[in-house]
Amino acid sequence: MGDARPILEMQHITKDFPGVRALDGVTMSVRTADIHAICGENGAGKSTLMKVLSGVYPHGTYGGAIVFDGQEVEFKGIKSSERAGIVIIHQELALIPELSIVENIFLGNEIVKNGLIDWDEARRRTLDLLARVGLSIDPSTPIKTLGVGQQQLVEIAKALSKDVRLLILDEPTSALNEDDSENLLNLMLGLKAKGITCLMISHKLNEIAAVSDAVTVIRDGKTVETYPVEAGAVDEDRIIRSMVGRSLENRYPEHTPTIGETIFEVRNWRVEHPTLPGRLICNDSNFTVKRGEIVGFAGLMGAGRTELARSIFGRSYGIFVSGEIFLRGEKVVLPNVRAAIRNGIAYVPEDRKTLGLNLLDSIKVTTVSANLDGILRRGLIDDAMEYEVAEGYRKSMRTKAPSVDVGVKTLSGGNQQKVVLAKWMFPDPDVLILDEPTRGIDVGAKYEIYRLIQELSDEGKAVVVISSELPELMGITDRIYTICEGRITGVVDTAEANQEQLMRMMTTTASMAR
Repeated sequence: MGDARPILEMQHITKDFPGVRALDGVTMSVRTADIHAICGENGAGKSTLMKVLSGVYPHGTYGGAIVFDGQEVEFKGIKSSERAGIVIIHQELALIPELSIVENIFLGNEIVKNGLIDWDEARRRTLDLLARVGLSIDPSTPIKTLGVGQQQLVEIAKALSKDVRLLILDEPTSALNEDDSENLLNLMLGLKAKGITCLMISHKLNEIAAVSDAVTVIRDGKTVETYPVEAGAVDEDRIIRSMVGRSLENRYPEHTPTIGETIFEVRNWRVEHPTLPGRLICNDSNFTVKRGEIVGFAGLMGAGRTELARSIFGRSYGIFVSGEIFLRGEKVVLPNVRAAIRNGIAYVPEDRKTLGLNLLDSIKVTTVSANLDGILRRGLIDDAMEYEVAEGYRKSMRTKAPSVDVGVKTLSGGNQQKVVLAKWMFPDPDVLILDEPTRGIDVGAKYEIYRLIQELSDEGKAVVVISSELPELMGITDRIYTICEGRITGVVDTAEANQEQLMRMMTTTASMAR
């Protein structure tokens, strides 16, 4: 554990937004050189608290006091918090894709010599910084060519360039695969050894258990508890009880499916990469989904799960080569998204902020956007009906928002996901494809979404769930297909599956499907 002396104290922090009290007297103490985890349901106030600390919400816009290194501080913006040594890495990375690594690292903090930017010195420092985060790559490489894990390391290198003393990481591994997540956690342990304090917002209890020295739990804008822990000895059940205010005896709801006839079938599906002619991203894929059935798709990062889903959903990804789709026993052609929707297929994308939402829209507009015909009266949008539909979903899905007129960008990740689900439930599809439906969502909200998925299957819908978490697939599905390098390699009844078997099927290109 770190130094017993606190480097940070947040005292009775209060923050209000129109109609909502986001933070209500939050108090927290963080010791020097600790990895301190912050847990809470989506909408609990975690990110808001970190934005207060980092100056995104400047002094004067919140109540309470921040004491950093023994001195009360009043940050007027991000620049002033960075000068003190506090740097935040947001869940949505703030890098500019078209610029190089070196340009991103020193953007707004350029090294100037004789009135000009000293690119040679910037490049030399960048190489040193990249070495510190374990990234061996040319500093002139454009950010857009890097994977998400590498971009995360560049963000940390950028933070280190600012003489960081307290590093805030908001859901740092939410979009990373297992290897990249492990690398990042090891890097945090390395920073801790050098005396740098880390504040980590995370929903992944196994990661918190692996690296954290202390845990603070926030619920409904209030501090529930803070307690020190030993790495590897975190009481996950205690965290869950504190987060959701109740015990989740089983993280996956009990469910007895009622499975009917095959409603959706894909045969010999072949799709090429959109920019690499001849490279198949879907290679003779065959699968079926029955009415009332929840079917999972498992595969390693880059295996082709999302590509398969998007190519089926109105050929919205890749170049179609060949294959057939059958709905309710009849062959259908789905050349575009409109045709897919009209034939009763819905797709909730993996990247909700880029593909699932228009962040400029309100909850109301978003909820009805995939089925405008459903709120037309005499050819015009019926405002009252639009409100009624959106409010109905807000209440039934327990979306935390003061009204359906607020922008979706103001919502937490879990509540944004509920709005995306509502958007695709409103057209009343027969087939619902959910791509990473619980990514970046806390355990309480996950449970609610699992219940929702089960309710949809109980209505007779065919549900496809793509997930990187094998325990999740084994907890909520009836059958699981595995994919490797664009090819479906196997299928197993979930009741008979185990993680070792699935991993074996996910890492072989030989088909074991039955």
